[in-house]
Amino acid sequence: MAARSAPSCHLRLEWVYGYRGHQCRNNLYYTAAKEIVYFVAGVGVVYSPREHRQKFYRGHSDDIISLALHPERVLVATGQVGKEPYICIWDSYTVQTISVLKDVHTHGIACLAFDLDGQRLVSVGLDSKNAVCVWDWKRGKMLSMAPGHTDRIFDISWDLYQPNKLVSCGVKHIKFWSLCGNALTPKRGVFGKTGDLQTILCLACARDELTYSGALNGDIYVWKGINLIRTIQGAHAAGIFSMNACEEGFATGGRDGCIRLWDLTFKPITVIDLRETDQGYKGLSVRSVCWRGDHILVGTQDSEIFEIVVQERNKPFLIMQGHCEGELWALAVHPTKPLAVTGSDDRSVRIWSLVDHALIARCNMEEPIRCAAVNADGIHLALGMKDGSFTVLRVRDMTEVVHIKDRKEAIHELKYSPDGTYLAVGCNDSSVDIYGVAQRYKKVGECLGSLSFITHLDWSSDSRYLQTNDGNGKRLFYRMPGGKEVTSTEEIKGVHWASWTCVSGLEVNGIWPKYSDINDINSVDGNYIGQVLVTADDYGIIKLFRYPCLKKGAKFRKYIGHSAHVTNVRWSHDYQWVISIGGADHSVFQWKFIPERKLKDALHIAPQESLADSHSDESDSDLSDVPELDSEIEQETQLTYHRQVYKEDLPQLKEQCKEKQKSATSKRRERAPGNSIRLHFVHGYRGYDCRSNLFYTQIGEIVYHVAAVGVIYNRQQNTQRFYLGHDDDILCLTIHPLKDYVATGQVGRDPSIHIWDTETIKPLSILKGHHQCGISAVDFSADGKRLASVGIDDSHTIVLWDWKKGEKLSIARGSKDKIFVVKMNPYVPDKLITAGIKHMKFWRKAGGGLIGRKGYIGTLGKNDTMMCAVYGWTEEMAFSGTSTGDVCIWRDIFLVKTVKAHDGPVFSMHALEKGFVTGGKDGIVALWDDSFERCLKTYAIKRAALAPGSKGLLLEDNPSIRAISLGHGHILVGTKNGEILEVDKSGPITLLVQGHMEGEVWGLATHPYLPICATVSDDKTLRIWDLSPSHCMLAVRKLKKGGRCCCFSPDGKALAVGLNDGSFLMANADTLEDLVSFHHRKDMISDIRFSPGSGKYLAVASHDSFIDIYNVMSSKRVGICKGATSYITHIDWDIRGKLLQVNTGAKEQLFFEAPRGKKQTIPSVEVEKIAWASWTSVLGLCCEGIWPVIGEVTDVTASCLTSDKMVLATGDDLGFVKLFRYPTKGKFGKFKRYVAHSTHVTNVRWTYDDSMLVTLGGTDMSLMVWTNEMEGYREKRPCDSEESDIDSEEDGGYDSDVTRENEISYTIRALSTNIRPMFGIKPHLQQKEPSTDERPPVSRAPPQPEKLQTNNVGKKKRPIEDLVLELVFGYRGRDCRNNVHYLNDGDDIIYHTASIGILHNVATGSQSFYQEHNDDILCLTVNQHPKFINIVATGQVGDSADMSAAAPSIHIWDAMNKQTLSILRCYHSKGVCSVSFSATGKLLLSVGLDPEHTITIWRWQEGAKIASRAGHNQRIFVAEFRPDSDTQFVSVGVKHVKFWTLAGRALLSRKGLLSTLEDARMQTMLAIAFGANNLTFTGTISGDVCVWKDHILCRIVARAHNGPVFAMYTTLRDGLIVTGGKERPSKEGGAVKLWDQELRRCRAFRLETGQATDCVRSVCRGKGKILVGTRNAEIIEVGEKNAACNILVNGHVDGPIWGLATHPSRDFFLSAAEDGTVRLWDIADKKMLNKVNLGHAARTVCYSPEGDMVAIGMKNGEFIILLVSSLKIWGKKRDRRCAIHDIRFSPDSRYLAVGSSENSVDFYDLTLGPTLNRISYCKDIPSFVIQMDFSADSRYLQVSSGCYKRHIYEVPSGKHLMDHAAIDRITWATWTSILGDEVLGIWSRHAEKADVNCACVSHSGISLVTGDDFGMVKLFDFPCPEKFAKHKRFLGHSPHVTNIRFTSGDRHVVSAGGDDCRLVTFSAHEEEQTMLLAYLSGNVYICLTERC
Repeated sequence: MAARSAPSCHLRLEWVYGYRGHQCRNNLYYTAAKEIVYFVAGVGVVYSPREHRQKFYRGHSDDIISLALHPERVLVATGQVGKEPYICIWDSYTVQTISVLKDVHTHGIACLAFDLDGQRLVSVGLDSKNAVCVWDWKRGKMLSMAPGHTDRIFDISWDLYQPNKLVSCGVKHIKFWSLCGNALTPKRGVFGKTGDLQTILCLACARDELTYSGALNGDIYVWKGINLIRTIQGAHAAGIFSMNACEEGFATGGRDGCIRLWDLTFKPITVIDLRETDQGYKGLSVRSVCWRGDHILVGTQDSEIFEIVVQERNKPFLIMQGHCEGELWALAVHPTKPLAVTGSDDRSVRIWSLVDHALIARCNMEEPIRCAAVNADGIHLALGMKDGSFTVLRVRDMTEVVHIKDRKEAIHELKYSPDGTYLAVGCNDSSVDIYGVAQRYKKVGECLGSLSFITHLDWSSDSRYLQTNDGNGKRLFYRMPGGKEVTSTEEIKGVHWASWTCVSGLEVNGIWPKYSDINDINSVDGNYIGQVLVTADDYGIIKLFRYPCLKKGAKFRKYIGHSAHVTNVRWSHDYQWVISIGGADHSVFQWKFIPERKLKDALHIAPQESLADSHSDESDSDLSDVPELDSEIEQETQLTYHRQVYKEDLPQLKEQCKEKQKSATSKRRERAPGNSIRLHFVHGYRGYDCRSNLFYTQIGEIVYHVAAVGVIYNRQQNTQRFYLGHDDDILCLTIHPLKDYVATGQVGRDPSIHIWDTETIKPLSILKGHHQCGISAVDFSADGKRLASVGIDDSHTIVLWDWKKGEKLSIARGSKDKIFVVKMNPYVPDKLITAGIKHMKFWRKAGGGLIGRKGYIGTLGKNDTMMCAVYGWTEEMAFSGTSTGDVCIWRDIFLVKTVKAHDGPVFSMHALEKGFVTGGKDGIVALWDDSFERCLKTYAIKRAALAPGSKGLLLEDNPSIRAISLGHGHILVGTKNGEILEVDKSGPITLLVQGHMEGEVWGLATHPYLPICATVSDDKTLRIWDLSPSHCMLAVRKLKKGGRCCCFSPDGKALAVGLNDGSFLMANADTLEDLVSFHHRKDMISDIRFSPGSGKYLAVASHDSFIDIYNVMSSKRVGICKGATSYITHIDWDIRGKLLQVNTGAKEQLFFEAPRGKKQTIPSVEVEKIAWASWTSVLGLCCEGIWPVIGEVTDVTASCLTSDKMVLATGDDLGFVKLFRYPTKGKFGKFKRYVAHSTHVTNVRWTYDDSMLVTLGGTDMSLMVWTNEMEGYREKRPCDSEESDIDSEEDGGYDSDVTRENEISYTIRALSTNIRPMFGIKPHLQQKEPSTDERPPVSRAPPQPEKLQTNNVGKKKRPIEDLVLELVFGYRGRDCRNNVHYLNDGDDIIYHTASIGILHNVATGSQSFYQEHNDDILCLTVNQHPKFINIVATGQVGDSADMSAAAPSIHIWDAMNKQTLSILRCYHSKGVCSVSFSATGKLLLSVGLDPEHTITIWRWQEGAKIASRAGHNQRIFVAEFRPDSDTQFVSVGVKHVKFWTLAGRALLSRKGLLSTLEDARMQTMLAIAFGANNLTFTGTISGDVCVWKDHILCRIVARAHNGPVFAMYTTLRDGLIVTGGKERPSKEGGAVKLWDQELRRCRAFRLETGQATDCVRSVCRGKGKILVGTRNAEIIEVGEKNAACNILVNGHVDGPIWGLATHPSRDFFLSAAEDGTVRLWDIADKKMLNKVNLGHAARTVCYSPEGDMVAIGMKNGEFIILLVSSLKIWGKKRDRRCAIHDIRFSPDSRYLAVGSSENSVDFYDLTLGPTLNRISYCKDIPSFVIQMDFSADSRYLQVSSGCYKRHIYEVPSGKHLMDHAAIDRITWATWTSILGDEVLGIWSRHAEKADVNCACVSHSGISLVTGDDFGMVKLFDFPCPEKFAKHKRFLGHSPHVTNIRFTSGDRHVVSAGGDDCRLVTFSAHEEEQTMLLAYLSGNVYICLTERC
């Protein structure tokens, strides 16, 4: 039946009526050619008003919802909705795709905008985070991405006057973005008091940082920077939907139907009210405006496009209109004129002229319209309504004839009878009513047979019958006009139907897919004349079928454009056009019908470019009568490359199994064996499922692949070299045009492509991340820069790579059937072809996508399976070989002719300079001329043609040829049988390589005294191989069945072979002729063994669980071993030939006596003592350790013991060959592991003298020969990996500092919690107690006294306006390393503490700060390259890696001007712990604190991530680039050192190898330095330094330090190395040592710090100086000549610093910390003056009012009073056991108040002398004391306690004062309380978890500073009784500011930090008075105030 092929006619989209005005804005523009670009449904439209012509862009697969115009106004970007939406950039002139951007957004793309020069595009997604994404659209590459906002974003724009700035707006927000590196950082717009916070709908940027935005209420908001500066009120009466900037100014359009024009400063020019114009109507709403010159384009909500000429503004010209609102269902065509009628839910009926492409009439009805019909004479138009009525109009003037309502549910279908007498009306209540037209539409009948709503009706030509379809898919017939149902099929048979619009019925069976019962086809219309049928469905697809099509699943052509469901489709009256209407997209599409006869001339209507995935690929096939697939190809398509376990899964599986092993590894395990093996030769070539994978290299070697090995074969020397970088089957191989590099693709879950050098066999690049399952084809471009690859995933993805950079350039889905080949166009690098099953496609690159067009076959050929393809001599010409033996010749995408080339498939083709060579299944190589006109020569691959000296044997004549390559005067041929042959041009053939054919290989035996082995395989051959240097197959014999095992007799003369049918035979080992054969079993024979010695017995094991024992001489069976419960896997004889050891599939180890076969039980202890003739068992105690941790998923299939019983070799299901020491007792033995086989290794055997190991791969059919290298032989190679499945149990050493650093958990500032264990209700949540005496407004009482005693009386008081960071005392050395560096030849040093980078001038001590980090900095490095002078990188802690502002990030900045050069947001969750620049300075390496300890490489200037990979499962401390390399780096950490190489985008790592040195163990490594010739030095936890050559340990510098070596520094100019460690100072040793380049001699330096142990955390060497950072927060400069130490920076060692006191009159302050010291600091001299060691942690400190005494409170409850002058102790006392929290002198110096955590305050009278007896104390304090303040008259004390309560006590009685009136009258001497009504405003809304810790009011009494748990210092006015008072905030501390004070004269603020133990000083600024500031913590920060 003809329906098996698609119709040969065609539809072409001619016009689209409509414009998408609903839910979209800013989607209408003028192009440079003055055309108008917009979109409707899934089509981009370019309309030329001059020519009244439309062009269509149809690259989208769903509704387009956003559009942006490139600044040059030719290119357009459009974004669509969908599950995987993409963005297309296309040319408005040619409507061709330029670029596709995909794989980032979900749901849809809401907004798009180009930047000023059009290089970058920004997009906003519709996902829940409204992701904002910036693209380099030409390369299809995403540059940056960030979460946009929690709610919808409506508009986004680049700031055209400032680079790298964007603005976005939406629901209740506007955000100002800056792009730096890969980080998009938003700042929210501040609405302030200027305007209401409301939804912003559109925006435009202007110069001077101004942004204009349109708001929902019709105002225009004007922004400067991020602040709202003014509003233009009532610009529009309602929401402003669109704003368009042009040279003249701005145009805005709103919901009020007005257009307003504004000049460049946003002063109004004019208003155009569209509602008032002649085309206007009520409710007109503007969605889009575009102003160009004197023309304005306007798009409205109701799908109209107006063009307004400014001069005649009241006469807008209507360019386009369409339906709007609701759905569009009604469609009818006029019976005699080219008119179409549509009616929609918007209640309008419209008549369109198909010739003029215009709306000619419109009429509005009362109800939504659902269907329409025109009478046969074209006079009446009937409309069915949604409410159950129908109306008839006159077509001429749209006047009503009649309106009838007989039904309550919607009328879905109505039709006039062909003779015009009746109207049938189908309703949703399942009935059809018949009305008589002449009787003024009187009802004359009804049809009631349906059970569901009526969907379609058709009349018979004689008007006597009606057929209906209903919602159940039932088809019924009725007699007219009465409506009686017809049930007899006979009666219906002869009826001819006037029209066919029904979807069910015999004639249209073919429109439904074969196995589906869905009803998603909405409409059908038959064209009887053209014999075609058009259908419309729910997927937006229009299809053409042949008519009639009787069989389900007919072939079709399909057309996309509508986005969602197409509701109706009709032929025009003369069948010239098809009209289709879209339900939700309101659009009407008009398609031109091109019948068959015109197609011949119309090759230009080649298949449409389409990115959309078709639902049915085969549908587009022109012919489906494709011959049966060739058996070979069929076999190949059925191969599956899925693995149960991929190699990539192993690390996870191991982790899961870690628990089991913990228990198992109590025994000390044996070391791995000393021997190692090296791959020597591989027999085999993968031809059975691969093609064109065989090439000559530059120097004439041959490169191919087998199993997981890339092989380079030298045919002169008969040797092989191997690329062993793959870990699973290689499936494809191609060679670079220069013939020196090779690309190979493998199987894998995330399969990789390796590009490697055939000379050095080193990988140059590894590509992965975009394919699944495996790679089936690869090809280089002609210039060698790009690589194309095809995957074997379900959609056979095609990827185009820039392989050197490892970047994906473009990606596309290929086909749903297998693709065999991809070829890049040699002339145009952007084009390529793919060929495969029924598939030939021509692709071109478009940005990040590829656009494919199917090859157009026409009438010339059939849609065949293509097996190979090449390009010809021009860019247009291509040639492909088919599965039927033809060669197809293509020009562009059209098939020009076919040539018969071979019998059976053409598997391989190769293009030469002047012709082609092809090879096929027929075993013939053919040479052709350059146009395939004639065949010049053929070569048949036959035994007879083998050259006389050829090695090996050809298995059969004319083997199927799978690969051909030419070069060096020869043709290289690869066959399906695994042979590689070289054909001389003159005819003789040389056999170079061969292997087994398809089928698993299991049988392997080595000869007892010759270097030969035998193999037997499922391919039914028995082969003998020479293992000596000739490496060839000596003999082969075909068997009647495949075999699984073989064995040589002890004398080597006989060979026994077990077959799969249960028989076995003995053959002569030389001739392979039969000696004898037996057939006693039904299941396959699994192992066969001669007894040792004379070989008297032969044991034959079978899968039916028996072992037969035969007497060899008498050929009789003499015994049967019974008792195994499962099939037998291995058997071994003991040395006497009396005992058999047996393994079974049920993992039993059994013993039988020979020859009778009696079962024996032997205790496992005895088994070891028995001398076995051979050991191939995998069970038993002796080899317990060979089973891997993940034994559930993998089996050990084979083992073999060397004759000296030292080394056991094993093979397993994962393709690993392993060597163990024998016996391997204890679980999980240590081993050496080798990867070369891909999947299971079926057998391993040592040769007779143990010199070689032979291994067999099951499915990779390869025989690999390995040489055994004895223990002394030490040429290390990379394939040797000393891995065992478990890391060694020995610990890596212990050191408290290392442990702390390893276990530290970094709090993120945003998540910090309170540092004090407070309880109770926070002050801002407490209910206010009513005050007892509310004073009247005018009080007669005396005025209220001052809250605070002030000390600058008489001056005019001014509040402090600002704080500026001036000094920081402290350095982060506790848990960070290598973070102090010299800059500018040693003039400056750079380091960090908390979240601040500090540049410190050595000479002056002045500091400048980098303050862009928003959380703690953990690492710092300086770029050493002269091009990047003073460039610093710092990495910080952060939250999850969601790319938002809280994510961890790395900042790269200029140390001198503090400019940020790049910000890299990273995926290292938790934080970045190490950074390092590469040799050229362009790359940056970072290491994360995430559980995988990810290592990432960045190109930091672009913010591009190049490569990333999990580093190690334990902490990595440091990773550093080699100073001379951009690709090599080293990482060290807990029991870990790894040597890394960057190859393309992949990171390859090698573990450090220890085995070369006796007793070397993997310690925890802490630091790295480098030497010449690839030397690396690593410092260990024990104080040794390991020296590595490449990745092998070559010596140990023992005890380089006495403690851990924390820091190492390589001086680039002279190669000297500085090390820093932890040790006690001694005469000869020191914590810092300077070494020569080889670390052989050193000089030690002592740090004169006075500490018991020095612990160095950072070293750096400048000119003659060494810079040292210590754990004690000191930075010291050591002179190399005189060893003099100069301490540059001091700080507290351990935090928190709780105590802080400022001197009453001088710029000094004291700090007291947990490290047991009190330190005195001088702000003016910027240094520490003194420190006192107290021996216990100090908690608080206070100066006496005169400044002559200091009181210190300790953590143990003691307090001490010192005299300032002499630092002598004046007195001390311990009355409490818990910490003293605050200590205070009274203003009159008489009393000392001591507040403790025992909920008490003690009073001491100082006038009684140093005895310090307590005179009284305050009782009933409900919680611990936080702060205390005395009143000015020393009579009262205010105490704030840990339950958020403030209490007042009398002094010295300690009586609690409750009287509010009295309290209000107290004047306080100081105010440091965080509680009380006066400071209620300091508590923030966000303090659920975190508290305000400290406060201090200035001496002037009008300013207040606070410190909180978030690490913020805030400045308030005092008092601040209102909640949530206004303030300024200052960052710099880590979480927790513990204390804060003003210095005397309010010149500085000093703050102290908790976590960061540093002091910070700020200066305070008054309005005309500058003031600086300091903080105090383990770091101290400071501030000053001077008069300006």
